[in-house]
Amino acid sequence: MSDRSHTSNWDTATFRDDSNTAEPGIALAFKVGDKAVYPSQGIAEVTGLERREIHGKIQHFYVLRLAETGLRILVPVNKAEQVGLRPVAGTSEVEEVLQILREKDVPLDRHTWNRRYRGFMDKIKSGSLFEVAEVFRDLHRLKRTKPLSFGERRMLDTAKDLIVQELCVAQATAPDAVDHVLTLALAEGAAE
Repeated sequence: MSDRSHTSNWDTATFRDDSNTAEPGIALAFKVGDKAVYPSQGIAEVTGLERREIHGKIQHFYVLRLAETGLRILVPVNKAEQVGLRPVAGTSEVEEVLQILREKDVPLDRHTWNRRYRGFMDKIKSGSLFEVAEVFRDLHRLKRTKPLSFGERRMLDTAKDLIVQELCVAQATAPDAVDHVLTLALAEGAAE
């Protein structure tokens, strides 16, 4: 039997009922049309739900479309939290990110660039907005003291892009405005 033998979209009206379940016993954290954050990829829109039979068992999936690339991703509903799929940051989380960027007493990591890179990559892959903000802050400050490796420069750009994407959606703001707020927060943290 094919892994794709039973594929269908769920009825959106059923999915949007007040219990936030698509079928009895299936609790859903996201509804069609919701924005979510997929670790290390950024903002995604929940465009649908699919039910597929895999190895004789029915599995339910969120269908996501990444905002940045348009890539389509299927995430098992029962593994969404484990994968790191989470809601877009709220007002208090946005303020906490700005506080992280403003922190003045942050020890610089003096490890070799490849050890730092692995640690930063783990933080980005975690999907935590706060850990991504730490990577952005730490690499931004490190850049002021010495040249970054090619990998670190790319990671700095990735961290910044992930933060800008999420804050744009969280605050319904243009990327330039978010970039300006981040720059100000970093400057406050760097001021002596």
